[in-house]
Amino acid sequence: MQAGVGRGLSLQATLILFSFLLLCAAFATESEDGIPVLTGRLVAVGIPEPGAISAVGNFHPGGPIHDNPAFQAFTQPGAILDGQRILVASRSNFGAAVARADEPLGAVLSIDPRGSKPIIVPDAFAAGGGQATALAGRVMLLTANSAPFLNKIYNPNAATADLPSVANPTGISLNNAFGRIWVTSMPAGPAGAGIHSVMDPDGRPLKNAPSKVAGGVFTGASGNREQQLIPGSMETGALATALLGKSPDGSGRAVFASLHADGRVVQLHVEQGVDGLSPAGTITPLTSDAGFMRAGMVFNWVPDAILYISDPGANAIVALTLRTNDKTYYVESSRRLKPAALDLPIDLAPAIAEVASPIFSSNTTLAGNADIYVANRGDGTIVRLKQDGKVVGVRKVQARGVPQLGPNQLNGIAVAPDAQHIWVTVSGPLGAYPAGGVIELPAFDSANDSKRE
Repeated sequence: MQAGVGRGLSLQATLILFSFLLLCAAFATESEDGIPVLTGRLVAVGIPEPGAISAVGNFHPGGPIHDNPAFQAFTQPGAILDGQRILVASRSNFGAAVARADEPLGAVLSIDPRGSKPIIVPDAFAAGGGQATALAGRVMLLTANSAPFLNKIYNPNAATADLPSVANPTGISLNNAFGRIWVTSMPAGPAGAGIHSVMDPDGRPLKNAPSKVAGGVFTGASGNREQQLIPGSMETGALATALLGKSPDGSGRAVFASLHADGRVVQLHVEQGVDGLSPAGTITPLTSDAGFMRAGMVFNWVPDAILYISDPGANAIVALTLRTNDKTYYVESSRRLKPAALDLPIDLAPAIAEVASPIFSSNTTLAGNADIYVANRGDGTIVRLKQDGKVVGVRKVQARGVPQLGPNQLNGIAVAPDAQHIWVTVSGPLGAYPAGGVIELPAFDSANDSKRE
């Protein structure tokens, strides 16, 4: 008689067999067009138009979220910034009363991705206001376009006092090194002024903000540096953000890059305000009929400072090599990566994120010379690229129990701090589940896709 698993096999052999079966489940056979299919699991569903996504990760000693006891409470196990959780942007308030009816809904959720079954996010769990929770804390509202999260709560005299921290959020970058949570928004479409907010763990724009003009919310030209060093402003919708590190002026203040719908990139000094970085047209300008509403950025900090920006309209990635003087960042040179594997590259993520540096650690920072994951909205694939544009691998995406994803569904990508998992946001139908969600996938580095280069 044939021995069953766990009876005729030793415990060690059983574990080896079980591990092998799990590995096989993660990697399905090739699709009809020969591209391998990466199979993962549904983490959460019922998230209307999910977009930007980020691991929370750990905050370094010396930074306010680690060192301030009141903030540190938000990072404890099960809390809203528990390092094992993920942040997901959505175009819903999840029932929270809207603060500004003239601006679109929007929220950032904190989700615990652990668990064997998909989380079905209740559509109105935040109706009670504030940082609401649901499903025994598996889902929490970090912030939303709602009155408890207006800039005026901590910054009543700011020029942007009446603005919320988010409205149609598009990008998330966490300053795990020495700062806080930064989010871009597109409240008035691509042609209207964008928003770039910096938040405390309570989801409100920055308390005791260094900029008295902007407080914790920068928009339009109101947050420009008083005497700009490089011309530039946030007059069009904000698409993405990435930490650049501490200002070269020696102040120790954070500087973030902000991508806008006219194709320009600006740099935002949390105290001095906005300067330009790269002009309009750096990427293909986004219009209201583009069919997508965001892009992605990641920053390589060592050995060379390079800002990588997805250009969905041109199926390309723009690489800006940056230098500094004693005041600001500036672009030394620019190049474009155009491998054939790109098909409406909607977002970027580090294959290995920087987690060790007390200056550069962020979900948007590449560990030195790390590869880049690209989420292709056009054909629903994930591409792994070297920084010179060489394709390492291409995968289609599928979640167990859900039909293989099709065109125009992938909308965001993030990597776990240990680089072992990828998370993607997915818009549209998910089989029998409510539309819109998050899928967790295994990382990959196969070089067997040279035909796609």
